[in-house]
Amino acid sequence: MFRFILIALLILPLAGCLEEKVDDIYRLSIETASGKKHKFNIELAQTPQEQMRGLMHRTEMAEDAGMLFIFETEREARFWMKNTLIPLDMIFIRADGTIHRIHENAIPHDLTGVPSEGPVKAILELNGGVSTKLGLDKGDKVRHSVFE
Repeated sequence: MFRFILIALLILPLAGCLEEKVDDIYRLSIETASGKKHKFNIELAQTPQEQMRGLMHRTEMAEDAGMLFIFETEREARFWMKNTLIPLDMIFIRADGTIHRIHENAIPHDLTGVPSEGPVKAILELNGGVSTKLGLDKGDKVRHSVFE
């Protein structure tokens, strides 16, 4: 019996990890103030190299897809659209998962920096216009293990 409990305790935490990641695609959801939940399949940009490349040179992205840029600590951030071919919504997220700011429809190839306007832990990039289409807003909650 003890052995069974020990094995269950070791395997149970892994079950949650397997649901969150599939073939380098992670699950993320956003819960709006009205209680609606929107799910996305995202890629993570964690290393400086991944963050520099971001979504550059992509000609399309699925409606429910995105990329999450994660920083070690909360900080001011500024993103641009160099070599980015599709318009993007930039969602600036605090360490507790609260949406701090949304910049909609960033212009492809624009070198103007888009500021976070405050410290953030992460930035989620989605297809341009998705934020408005889904009714996402400042104060909504992003659910992902990085914010737990």
